[in-house]
Order: sequence, then C-alpha cells, then structure tokens
Amino acid sequence: MSLLLKYQLLAIIFTIISLRKINCFYFNFPTFQPNDESNLLLSKNSKIYLDAIQVTPDIRGEIKNYSGRAFYNKPYTLWNKNKIAYFNTTFVLNISPQTSPGGEGIAFILASDATLPENSSGHWLGIVNASTNGTSRATILAVEFDTRKSSTEDGPDNHVGININSISSLIQAPLINTKVNLSSGKDVTLRIEYFKDVISVFGSMTVNSQDSMETLLVSPPLNLSSYLKHDVYVGFSASTSNYTELNCVRAWEFNGVDIGNKKNLLWIWILIPLVIIIGGLVFFMVYFLRRKNMDIQEDTYPRIEDQIQHSSMAPKKYQLKELMKATGGFSHQNKLGEGGFGTVYKGILGNNKEIAVKRVSKNSRQGKQEFIAEVTTIGSLHHKNLVKLIGWCYENKELLLVYEFMPRGSLDKYLFNQSSELEVQYSKVLDWKTRNSVIRDVAQALDYLHNGCEKRVLHRDIKASNIMLDIFYNGKLGDFGLARTIQKRNETHHSTKEIAGTPGYMAPETFLTGRATVETDVYAFGVLVLEVVCGKRPGNMYAQDDYKNSIVYWVWELYGKGDIVSAADKRISYEENEIERVKWEEEQEVEIERVKLEEDIEIVLILGLACCHPNPNQRPSMKTVLMVLNGEVSPPNVPLERPAFVWPAMPSSFKEGEDNSLINGTLTPFTQLSGR
Repeated sequence: MSLLLKYQLLAIIFTIISLRKINCFYFNFPTFQPNDESNLLLSKNSKIYLDAIQVTPDIRGEIKNYSGRAFYNKPYTLWNKNKIAYFNTTFVLNISPQTSPGGEGIAFILASDATLPENSSGHWLGIVNASTNGTSRATILAVEFDTRKSSTEDGPDNHVGININSISSLIQAPLINTKVNLSSGKDVTLRIEYFKDVISVFGSMTVNSQDSMETLLVSPPLNLSSYLKHDVYVGFSASTSNYTELNCVRAWEFNGVDIGNKKNLLWIWILIPLVIIIGGLVFFMVYFLRRKNMDIQEDTYPRIEDQIQHSSMAPKKYQLKELMKATGGFSHQNKLGEGGFGTVYKGILGNNKEIAVKRVSKNSRQGKQEFIAEVTTIGSLHHKNLVKLIGWCYENKELLLVYEFMPRGSLDKYLFNQSSELEVQYSKVLDWKTRNSVIRDVAQALDYLHNGCEKRVLHRDIKASNIMLDIFYNGKLGDFGLARTIQKRNETHHSTKEIAGTPGYMAPETFLTGRATVETDVYAFGVLVLEVVCGKRPGNMYAQDDYKNSIVYWVWELYGKGDIVSAADKRISYEENEIERVKWEEEQEVEIERVKLEEDIEIVLILGLACCHPNPNQRPSMKTVLMVLNGEVSPPNVPLERPAFVWPAMPSSFKEGEDNSLINGTLTPFTQLSGR
C-alpha cells in the first residue's frame, strides 16, 4: 500500500472519529474506580466502592431507610423542537438482599433535576417523595427493577416497570417466567433501548451476552417531551426500608444521539463533504490497485439478499417493522420456543393472520448459511406435511423467517413425562392413533424430500422438536436450517466441513465420513420412531462407538429378549380412553383391542430398529417405510442382536432395485461435531 493511501486512510479515520464525537453522547465504564467519581454526580450516601457504584450504602452496620442517586455528570439533550433523540444503555446490576424479601429495588432514571428528593427512601425508590409523587414537578422517567411487592398495585417481588413522575408503573412485567432473577445476588446484565418513543428492556444472567438477552418489557409509545425537560441527567436511583439490600452498579455503557450541540452543526456540514471526498478517493485507489496487483477474492459470505433472490421460488420478503409490530417487539410474552438456531415468536399480521417468526441467533456460528439454506430450500417445497415458509426478512443485521403458525407446538413437548414442567396445553397424552399418524406424516414428508422433489433434499436434523403439530395434531416437518439440496438426481451425498445434526439422532457412519445421505436421514427417522412410541429421549451420544445408553441399544436389547412391546410408553391407549369406556361384560373385546395395539406397536418398533441399522445399506428407503406403515408389506427382518458397526459397510441384502445413495468410499478425516 502506498504512503499516500496510508495518509488518506488515517485522514478518513480521524474524520469519522470527529463526527462520532459531534453526533454521539457516549461513555463507558467497564468497571468503577475511585477516580471515576469526577465523571459522576453522587448523592450523599452513594459512593464508588469495591469496583462498583453503591447507589445505597454498602457499609457495616445499619443500612435501613436510605435512598441514593448516581448520575453521569453531563446532561443529555433528550429532545429539541421537533426532534426526539434515541439511545441505548447497557449496565450490570448486582442486588444482594440482606432481608427476605430484599427491598426496595433500583431504577434507571432520566431526571431533569439531579438532586435526590428528601424522604425518598422506602418504597419511593429515590424517584419521588410523598409531595412530588404523581405531579408534573417530578419530571422524571424511571425503569424500575423492583425486588419487593410494596403495595397492592405493585408487581410481584421481582418485576420490571416503567414509571413517569410517579412510583406507580404505567406498565410492568413480572420476571417469574424468565431466566432473570434480580434478587439472586448475582450479576444481571440489562439493556434499555429508547427508539421512536418506545422503551424496550432486555436482560440476561450472563455478562456480555446481549445476543442471548430475553425481552423483559416493551412499552407503548411514550411522548417523553410532554413530561421531561429538554436536558436530562441519566443514571440510577435506589432505596431501602426496613427491608434492605445492597444495590450495586458494576458496569455501565451509554450510547445516544446528541441533538443538542448546535455549535458543532457548522463543523458537521464541513466534515461530511470532506468524508465523502476522501472516502471516494480511497475507494477508487483501493479498487484500481486491487484490479492491477491481485486477483479479486470471492466473498466467503456473498450478500444474503442476492442468494435468496436468485432462488427460483423465494417466498415473500417482509419489512422488519412489520414483524416487530406483529410480535410486539419480540416480546417475551410471545415467545414460543428456543433452539440452537434461534428463538421463535408468535405474531399477528395486520389481517389477523397468525404467524410464527424465527429470529436467528446472532451467536449461531452458521447463522447466515442456515438462514439461506432454509429460505432457498423450503421456499421451493410444497407438501402437506412440511411446515410452510411464508416469508423472510434480512434488515439491520436481523435474520428473520416467517412460518405458518402451528397451534399445538412441537411434538417433543407431548412425549416426555414431565408434566410438572409443561404448560397446561401440553398436558395431553397422545394416544396410539395420534402417534402412529404423526409417524406416518413425517414419513410422507421425508419420502417427498428424498423422492418427490426435482432436486433431492437431505433434511439432516430430523428430531421430535422439529416436528410441529397443527390444530388436529397432524405432524409437519420443519426447521430446514441444516438441509442441503443435491443438485442432480445421480448425486449420492452431501459432504460437509462440520458434522451437523443432533447427537442421539446421528448415524454412526456420519462421524467417519462427514457425509449426509438419505440413509443418515432414515437413521434419524428411526430414532424419532422409537422416541414417539417409547416416550423416551434418544440419548446424547457424541462418540460413534458409544451407543450403549441410547434408545436404539435399549429397544434392541428388549427385542432380543422377545419383549420389545414393553418399551412402549405405558400411557398409550389404542384410541384415547376407548378401552376405559368399554363395559366389564365386554372383556373379550378389550382383549382384542389390547392384542391389536401390541401388534401395531411391535411392527412400528421393529421398523424403527430397521431404520437404525448400523449398516446404512441395510436401512429401508422411505418408500419401503411408508409401505410398512400402510400395512402393505411386513417390516424388514431385523437381527435379534444389534450388529456391530463396520466400515466400509457391507453390501445391501434386501434393497436390490432400490435407489442406493451411499457410496462405499474411503475414510475421510474426522471433523468437528456441531450439535444442535
């Protein structure tokens, strides 16, 4: 790089820094030291101690009936004429109750007056006192993190609320259904965003984990210019009563748009053209140097929109604001579930259409690839047993997928006997008719992916949590984030740099070859079959030769003993409550139903074992699976003892004429395991 280019780059960097100083109101305290007191406004009883702001005193002896405030020492211009600023702030609180419950809580505040009100201890939280509560003289907004129910109108012991000029909250949300526990004595990371008059509050029990934060509360639109003066101080207030706690702020970062620095407007108009000119020079110089001196490297991650738009049947593209409105700002109250790929929220579009919105996790190492795979793969598929992808959105680094809403949720919530942990809607025990029907639904979906598409699709992540149920308990296969399309019908597999899938559902050869095939999908389907019939989790095996604690080994052992039916979930009935309704004099009919039930269960369990055969060439195709489930053929012969896994695999003994898709190949190097 030439000396001139270096100087130009330095110039543009310094210019951008200058603009940042002009346009932003920013400060950051990763921790607090005594010399930071010069940058803060601390009330009488507040101080920096043990690397934190002690908003109420952290001293030996009496700490009852105190209140305190701590502000950044420069005011922030919140609004100016027709302009309203926006900001976000992230901080770490540590609240250690000294009584049970703790009390009274701590609040992030915007206050026109930095002075601590007199007699603001107890339930006043240092926000107001008896004379200013509920009056315009208070001129304060507070986001309270309350640890004690102080009155009948107050929330439960742990809740978040938004208050304006009052100790009473305009809106509040309990934290009982979240992972955030304010009174745990542990560090809690919290983030507050104010944008377009809406305040959003997020929280996590892990420091520096903004991507995994839960949405705790989203306010309705608030016109703060009606309540607060132009300039406000930002900071914290807290209080104790006879109930006490230590209220500590351990870190604090604030980033807001500064609309109040009129003197610098002239510099902005000077610097912006300068940045454009310098940026243009740098761009063209770098461009021509690269074209002349080096090959242009292909971007590892091409633009997401380009890849999706090139797909022949990409679904509708939504705007971020549409999906934000539909989900209430990704409110925790609308959260349907969470997985390795992201979090799913219920939403309602303007036409009252219910949808499910998957917000791809920013922590996902393969987030972009999974997002593109799902949109381009499932967007072109149409089958009654596949979850329908309605649309997508990529905006402001948000990756969002929009699906049809499945009111019964995912299959796994109904299978396992953990009723104390499940919501009432998942307390239903699925009868045999429903379970058998769901297994057939998934088999039809897989047969379509393997044999009914123009381009064969390998799902690669078949499991109970990816099977969704509609209002009638029909099963639909979803989550195509790991799916891969085989471009030509004569291609046999998809090779990967990483082993992808969920431990417990992964075929043993996957760990050696790194290949996804129709046989690896069939293996995962077999595990799913055993899981549905037995109501038992599949296990979590990470080593290819350690399956002794898995559901496959357990069922196979019972099969060898001639007792495979005993593996079935004891809660299963042939048809819900049907046998219980039969009268005593019809005992013979009951016995017939019981025998028929056991025969059906045995057939399906043996089919599941056949799909889980260690030799991929011995696994049935999905066409054969469907024929067995429809009663057209008997299940494949399965040895009484589970065969040892051998590689390369022996040739097929019964699949002559079928479309084998696994090539007996050489051993490829071990790859990294990517469990979901």
